[in-house]
Amino acid sequence: MTDKKTILHVAQESGVSPATVSRVMNNHRYVKDSTREKVLNTINLLEYQRDNIAYGLRSSKTKVIGLIVPRISMYFHSAAITVIQNSLYKNGYQLMICQSDDKAVMEKELVNILQSARVDAVIAACSLHTTDFSHFNILMKRGIPVIFYDRVPMHNTDAILIKGDDFNGGYIAASYLIKKGCKKIAHISGPIDCNLYKERTTGFEKAMQEKKLPIKSNWVFHQELTAENARAALNKIFSAKVLPDGLLADNDTTAIATLQFAKENGIKVPQDLKIVGYSNDPRSTIVSPSITTIEQFPDIMGMKVVEVLMNILSDKNKDIQKVYTVAVSLVERESA
Repeated sequence: MTDKKTILHVAQESGVSPATVSRVMNNHRYVKDSTREKVLNTINLLEYQRDNIAYGLRSSKTKVIGLIVPRISMYFHSAAITVIQNSLYKNGYQLMICQSDDKAVMEKELVNILQSARVDAVIAACSLHTTDFSHFNILMKRGIPVIFYDRVPMHNTDAILIKGDDFNGGYIAASYLIKKGCKKIAHISGPIDCNLYKERTTGFEKAMQEKKLPIKSNWVFHQELTAENARAALNKIFSAKVLPDGLLADNDTTAIATLQFAKENGIKVPQDLKIVGYSNDPRSTIVSPSITTIEQFPDIMGMKVVEVLMNILSDKNKDIQKVYTVAVSLVERESA
């Protein structure tokens, strides 16, 4: 078909009003399934395509939400994204997913792209090395709400923050190792200028201080939490005469790398070395021994992100907090 079809053509062929067609295209929840199917079939038959730019100019809404994440491949974010996308779709919104590759420079470019795309809001988990968050100000100045989740600014901001209880996570993990008899505990964490690792480290330190256990500086590492970096840290830790009997790893990739290192070096887990990881990555259940870890509940965080965002966009003047904290819990397995 060469002639351009309009919403009026779709309505006429479907036997419904243009308003009903609009509701179907906006995924409105109050449309009968039979009507929705009939309209969608007509749209496909007529090869109708809405001009989203023109629609956005008319309505001042694109029904598109931008999402910036460090890496889609990270378990926590892949799980959260699934919940966020499905929940937004049920509310009539589409999700534009952007990956910063954990680079602050790319993150800044993505903010500009989303602003140019006229998204209705932006959800962001920041890069590992983002310390200046001012590039998000352009969005808020233009009336585009910003919700940070998981990795969030540590200073004052007009954006909404939805974060895990990372202080308590570090505290629970260290306390569990101490409860299991560990007195010499190493800690491999991420960069301290990221809120996740600063708070987990503070929780770890509090647990150690409460029991008056020493924190050895050469057993504490702040680095990108890759398997390669974990192995380098472990080589340093276990090259000394005095060895730890417990290790807190601030992600499960590091915990699994520690388990592999122990097997290669004749260190029995959990008899000689007890290990606690963080994030409850599915891989932590299939290694042997399975990894004791901290559950972050990415599904709950994803649902909270959408709940708060819908309250903001609905203009219902509901009480909206500046900071929401999602609880964590210990998952006991074999490594500790």
